[in-house]
Amino acid sequence: MSMTPDPSRNAAAQAAIAAHRFGLGEPGLAAIGGDAPGWLLQQIGPAEPQRGNGLANGAEAVRRFASFIREQRRARQAPPPAMDAGMVPAPMDGRSGEDVFAAHFREIVLADVRARLVTAATSTRPFNERLALFWANHFTVSVAKASARGIAGAYEREAIRPHIGGRFETLLQAAATHPGMLRYLDNDQSAGPDSVIVQRLARRARGSDAPPRVSGLNENLAREILELHTLGVSGGGAAYGGWGGYTQADVTAFAAVLTGWRVALADAEPATRFDPAWHQPGPKTVLGRRYPEGPEALPMLLKDLAGHPSTARFVCTKLARHFVADEPPPALVARLADAWRASDGELGVVTRTLVQSPEAWQLQPAKLKTPEEFVITTARLLQLGESAFQRPPDGAISTLGQRVQAAPSPAGWPDRAEEWLGPDAVWKRVEWATRVADRVGRRTDARALAEASLGPLLTDTTRLQIQRAADGPQALALLLLAPEFQRR
Repeated sequence: MSMTPDPSRNAAAQAAIAAHRFGLGEPGLAAIGGDAPGWLLQQIGPAEPQRGNGLANGAEAVRRFASFIREQRRARQAPPPAMDAGMVPAPMDGRSGEDVFAAHFREIVLADVRARLVTAATSTRPFNERLALFWANHFTVSVAKASARGIAGAYEREAIRPHIGGRFETLLQAAATHPGMLRYLDNDQSAGPDSVIVQRLARRARGSDAPPRVSGLNENLAREILELHTLGVSGGGAAYGGWGGYTQADVTAFAAVLTGWRVALADAEPATRFDPAWHQPGPKTVLGRRYPEGPEALPMLLKDLAGHPSTARFVCTKLARHFVADEPPPALVARLADAWRASDGELGVVTRTLVQSPEAWQLQPAKLKTPEEFVITTARLLQLGESAFQRPPDGAISTLGQRVQAAPSPAGWPDRAEEWLGPDAVWKRVEWATRVADRVGRRTDARALAEASLGPLLTDTTRLQIQRAADGPQALALLLLAPEFQRR
């Protein structure tokens, strides 16, 4: 019996892996063709413009925020209306300040969510879209924090998507200085202890019991850039060569470098500005290097962080974890980090190295889809297009435990299976899949769709279960809940 591998089966297996592990699923693997790696490589580059209506840019979102603040101040300062005798005051609507704020930005937030999901579900470059989702999660700006509402979508479109195929330094600079990030991590109100604004307010406060409105340095953005975006947690990643290497003194000095970088609330472009009155005067030393006073220090420091060996190891570990395994092979991480350093952080080169690495092409799926990935891949599988995100705009992803663009912390959403496999989470997936199958299962041939979309990934067990299903909806539900579809 010949032991020569079947080249057609190998091509089919690669097409299935390309579609599901690297991409966002396809209704038919034939669309990928016989060169799956080539299909992926030709997608590397900037992300395509998102499709949607009512999408605000960063400057518009900032102006809307400023308008809301002005309206609220006027409402608080306005005297109560005069009332004639016998009149009863109109009842308040009972909404909290948080509810009023959320309502003010509701249309923008929903348009942003819908645009993100519709673009991912209909794109002809699904690998590129998955990369955009990865980098948006790496550089999280979350509407779970009220100050980021209305601007998180613009942040993704302006700071993340154009730069996912370029240099990491450019992506880092764009993310760190976008008004969405400055507001989300409170740098907009960070002032140097010796800055002009702090000294001025301190003089005004003398003789008054009221504290100054600006208290001084805020370290949030500096800490998260070091810990989450570049070097990683100090002392971490021993299996991958280690990362981190900074101290609390570095965090404080970095925060001083960032002072003065604020959001322009006036009707101005760009929405980010450097205000010298808020900047901590004098040079600063971060990671042993001295940086000058003024706005030129930040791009210098971010360039150094982007080129740091710890950044290469930390970010490449996250990239390999997202695409290959919860515990990525150290050899793969080392290869990606080498490509990073050799190319000076060219993300296109690093991504190409990932696609060309044998560890990424093991047939056995190792990653569990997040709720967002599950819903997007279902929409692509069933070719639902925009209809999947009409009511509700997030396709009910939030009912599965993941609010789109609303990660619970600056660390973003977790990328390990254990975080998404609790009994309640699994049951919610069953309920969601059953509802979808009830709606479209009678007009869907799940048996043919399973073969066309999963190819060699489809196991005999799952094939038999789908074939024995009582009806179309049950067959489709079994396909959506099959391990081969839940994992990638």
